[in-house]
Amino acid sequence: MKIPTSLKHKPVIVSENYSNVDGRQAYESDAKGLSLGLAQWNDRGNVDISAKVWRHTGEKWSRQSEELPLHRVLDLAILIARTKLHFRDAYRYEKLYDPDNPVIDRIGLQGDAMTVAVCTENEKIDQDLQLFQEALIKDDELLAERLRTLARILREMGY
Repeated sequence: MKIPTSLKHKPVIVSENYSNVDGRQAYESDAKGLSLGLAQWNDRGNVDISAKVWRHTGEKWSRQSEELPLHRVLDLAILIARTKLHFRDAYRYEKLYDPDNPVIDRIGLQGDAMTVAVCTENEKIDQDLQLFQEALIKDDELLAERLRTLARILREMGY
């Protein structure tokens, strides 16, 4: 299925077979493609690149398609990696985290730091952390493959 080029997001680099590799939804996903392109929020003379997940209902392109600035895509990757690292040793805590110190890490970015923490405002955090850990374990093969691929590409780039 071809990603539309007549909409506000202007695709430049595309993966039009994303539905074949979309994790547990592979071959059955409504996320039909990914693209890097010119962001829909661009103004004249101010061009940003965005990443977009293109969803299709089977009949039309969905309004649930998501567009993100590239730095946010990388911030999400950082958050995922740091979360996986936390859960590697979370068994050491009775509740999978330290309730007296729910901050997992502060990751320096642009002169400040992104705080990574357990959401203690969630009234069912204990149960939800258990479910979250089980889902991470279940998806470990999918996530590990992608993280290894990302690490390899970053090494090739000199990072």
